Amino acid sequence: MPEGDTVWRTARRLDAALRGRVLTTAEFRVPAYAGVDLTGQRVVETVSRGKHLLTRLEEVTLHSHLKMEGSWHIYKAGSPWRSPGFQARVVLANDSWQAIGFRLAVVDLVPSDDEHTLVGHLGPDVLGADWSPAEVLRRLEARPERPIGEALLDQRNLAGVGNLYKCEVCFVLGVHPHTPVGDVDVLPQLLDKVHRMLVANK
Repeated sequence: MPEGDTVWRTARRLDAALRGRVLTTAEFRVPAYAGVDLTGQRVVETVSRGKHLLTRLEEVTLHSHLKMEGSWHIYKAGSPWRSPGFQARVVLANDSWQAIGFRLAVVDLVPSDDEHTLVGHLGPDVLGADWSPAEVLRRLEARPERPIGEALLDQRNLAGVGNLYKCEVCFVLGVHPHTPVGDVDVLPQLLDKVHRMLVANK
């Protein structure tokens, strides 16, 4: 599954192609939103929140999650797609660019004021402005019996870390992933290291 740095880069690419532009095409190839037409709406921005993507339009927010197989492709207007059309779940286009969401595991449309219903449960984003090692430490220490590897993957503690960075940071600091949180005496260093790893790779 793509981790926070990959999703952050995806958000940047989507933002560069869509921000400030009016949609000439807005197709949702998922049953729940098959009849929705957002053509004519202007895209405000696309941001990442942990492993979640939020594309904000004038009236609603498109929420997507890549899970294991999803991806967003960006093409110049009129260019052929590299993946088959039947795998497309969302098609957004303007006069210059196409943004195609292939095999997206999660697609939601909500009023922008309701974004919290989709991502409000997340802990501080490792790559976000809300990153707070002190808050993450508080959340981790609330369950000292929990294995540190499992705790790092819980997006309610910190958003953006997956198996790759969990393994990397534990290896670098010599901490076995099954060690209970309460027995890890380098928690602040671990959080600093995982933050610096993701920042370096975004």
